[in-house]
Amino acid sequence: MAFMRKQYEAAFKAKVALEAVKGEKTIAQIATEFEVHPNQIRQWRRHLLDVLPEVFSNRGPSRRKRGMRLKPNSTGRLASSRWSWNGLKKNLNRSCPEEAARG
Repeated sequence: MAFMRKQYEAAFKAKVALEAVKGEKTIAQIATEFEVHPNQIRQWRRHLLDVLPEVFSNRGPSRRKRGMRLKPNSTGRLASSRWSWNGLKKNLNRSCPEEAARG
């Protein structure tokens, strides 16, 4: 029987990485709370800290252009996808309602 790896949603990864960045709990406490290996939490935290400065960078395309990307969908037509903080917040609130109530 083949071993299936766990796959985590982006909102869950973001929540765990943010918890690690806050520094209020140890990595071991976070790992126990979210049932994730401590090395995985460290990796997500490192990735968050690496990508975060790009969010506030003045280089690259404008915000409007950066948010809209054209990519082919299953029919071969171009479809636009928009990534936004509001969408991320909405998904985080949906997957972690206790976090939404906290702030």
